[in-house]
Amino acid sequence: MTGKIRIRLRKSPIGEKPRTREVLRGLGLRRVDSCVVRPDDPAIRGMVQKVIHLVEVEAVSDDGCGPGSTRG
Repeated sequence: MTGKIRIRLRKSPIGEKPRTREVLRGLGLRRVDSCVVRPDDPAIRGMVQKVIHLVEVEAVSDDGCGPGSTRG
């Protein structure tokens, strides 16, 4: 597992357990539709699995989060 993955927050964490919100914070996701690019390693994959019902994940080759969007 090398490379990077793009993680985008698709659903609001309102109503989720505090631990779930902490995982999102740890990934760097704060607002709906925000995205981050993280290394594809087991630690990040484990965090993503905890919040998979709230996020969208895809493999990327660059550091961008899409055309015209800002990171964070």
